[in-house]
Amino acid sequence: MVTMATPADPAPPAAPTTADDAPRPVPFVPVATYGLIALCVLVFVIGPVSGLDPLYGSGTLRACAETAYYHRWGVVPAELLHNAVLRLHLSHRCPSDTGLPKVPALSVLTAMFVHGGWLHLAGNMLFLFVFGAMVEERIGPLAFLLFYVALGYLATYGYALFEAGSPGATQTLVGASGAIAGVLGAYLCLYPRARITSLIPLLLFLPLRFPAWLVLGFWFLVQWLSIRATDPSVPGVAYAAHLIGFAGGFAFAWLLWRRGGRRGRGVARPAAALACESPHPARQETP
Repeated sequence: MVTMATPADPAPPAAPTTADDAPRPVPFVPVATYGLIALCVLVFVIGPVSGLDPLYGSGTLRACAETAYYHRWGVVPAELLHNAVLRLHLSHRCPSDTGLPKVPALSVLTAMFVHGGWLHLAGNMLFLFVFGAMVEERIGPLAFLLFYVALGYLATYGYALFEAGSPGATQTLVGASGAIAGVLGAYLCLYPRARITSLIPLLLFLPLRFPAWLVLGFWFLVQWLSIRATDPSVPGVAYAAHLIGFAGGFAFAWLLWRRGGRRGRGVARPAAALACESPHPARQETP
């Protein structure tokens, strides 16, 4: 589903008295959103998963590099709960110790910039580009960065508690979707009447406009129903992290900005967001 988001109540420009006095609108540049996207892309390109660096080799050598990379920079829920690095046997052909120190609490932050493939990266970044820019304009760049990181931690630790004692507790989690789901929740809270233009494949990609509460509410329902259909012993999508991040983002926005918070200019910048998933040896967070 391809979506385009626009706010419901943009502020009308003031009418100028003369041509010389006409105010020139200053376009808002979401520097925090663009910076996060650029950093995620850079980290992915220089890592072994992108396949662009020949130094990682090919075949088994590259597969070992990818597995060690996920375990080193990704999140293992059991490590968060015990605050200790697990000595996992990565593969019978790969060393189990990368020789690099790892701090479980910091791995939550690093995992936000690690992705499991090109489609995984593209899907997350498109969602962040569409919804993040407007949330950032509403609350400001610095607040947006703090909000983004806080929701990433909330979603990841919540997911670790959700998977406690299950096979998923020892599977590596990578991706920014916990934080991005928080951005979606904040967008729904701040712009509930916004119109979102969606291209639905079942309707021959006809562009249809729906209110944000309907589109994002349906997305939340799909995540909820997908939890029951997911085998925790098989690597896949971390739907619980999506739900926790989304609910946390909505609550944060309601408490901090919705009630009496300052309003942004509401300038619309149409863009497209593509929801996609890709198979990956680690559990992914993908909206």
